[in-house]
Amino acid sequence: MAEFICRLGTPSGEVVTRVVEAVGAGEARTQLEYEGFKVFTVANAEKGISAVLTGGSRKKNRVKQGDFLLFNQQLSALLRAGIPILQSINLLKNRSQSSNLRTVLADVEEKIKSGIPLSDAFEAQGIFPRIYTASLLSGEKSGALDDVLSRYVEYLKRSVGVSRKLRGALAYPAFLLTAAMLMVAFLTLYIVPRMSDLFKGLSTKNGLPTITVVVLTISSTIAANIWWLLPLVLILGFAIVIWLRTPNGKLLLHKFLLKLPLVGNLIRQMTMSQLARSLSTLLSGGITVPDAWDISSQAINNLELRRRSQAVLSLIREGRGFTEALGKANWMPELALDMIGIGESSGSLREMLDEVANFYDAEAEVRLEQLMTLLEPVILVFMAAIVIVILLAIYMPIIQTISSGPMGGGGR
Repeated sequence: MAEFICRLGTPSGEVVTRVVEAVGAGEARTQLEYEGFKVFTVANAEKGISAVLTGGSRKKNRVKQGDFLLFNQQLSALLRAGIPILQSINLLKNRSQSSNLRTVLADVEEKIKSGIPLSDAFEAQGIFPRIYTASLLSGEKSGALDDVLSRYVEYLKRSVGVSRKLRGALAYPAFLLTAAMLMVAFLTLYIVPRMSDLFKGLSTKNGLPTITVVVLTISSTIAANIWWLLPLVLILGFAIVIWLRTPNGKLLLHKFLLKLPLVGNLIRQMTMSQLARSLSTLLSGGITVPDAWDISSQAINNLELRRRSQAVLSLIREGRGFTEALGKANWMPELALDMIGIGESSGSLREMLDEVANFYDAEAEVRLEQLMTLLEPVILVFMAAIVIVILLAIYMPIIQTISSGPMGGGGR
């Protein structure tokens, strides 16, 4: 059995998207038509609706997040001003500074002219997140596309802001770590080998200090084998990176990150914020809770948290309460569950999800600052410790020789 994403027309005239399990696309179509739906598209769940609209090909024109945000801000403003969607897209296509975005918008424009809905035209590009195309679909259905886009822009602004803060926070520790590695390499491969001849000329009764012998041995071994050690390290590093991109490798890494004290809490808080905000964005567009959860949970970056969240959808569809089902994911903070429970019982779920997102945005920012505050001195201490060890290895034989000489041996 395979899963198929089906775009359907209901007897009441609504356009909905459903996931159907069937042996093949033909059986899925037959099954849905028997249930009274008008079937527009049927696509393998692994490829999405874009596979139907593009004949199985995938676009390679990746659009930068900043360009995508600017486009949606401008599109929302044009729609609020009453400019038709086709004219708005044409206008933004001609004004865009991004060649990739212009190519994408040209294809979207052609698809709209041929009668394909806006949401399908963007989904056909194969490069946009499901939450975006689902938001467009909800805007088309409700007739409030400008409002839906405005909410999506706010969601995207938050996401871009978090990404920039994270990159900015990690930049300085990454620089320190790189500097430490280069300094250690310089001392080990250049300074220490040149001091070895001096050490040989130093004659002491007890021989060279242990720390000097260890550093000299490590340095000489690395220096003598650098031309095959370096390619080996590069190949090993490349292999690890490739493995970490596989589903199993990525899942193992994400499980490990969740177990780290500060990092694990930070990941949970950032995920909770992203999840709550995307749910609120989709619910505000009229998308049902099960569909909103299905789309939002698939956007969770941490594979382990995404895996734990898979049980929630089936429980919601069984008729369980939303908060009760969320508890089964077994990773969400109790406070978040309590806040969502209050929102669900009071009929203000969307508003409470916004509050949850804002709260965990602030919590994640504090946690990130704590992590960086801890990480920077740890790297500096590590860097200083290695430098001190190497300097001790260099100067201790000299000090020992001076101490054992006529001046240091003491008079009779």
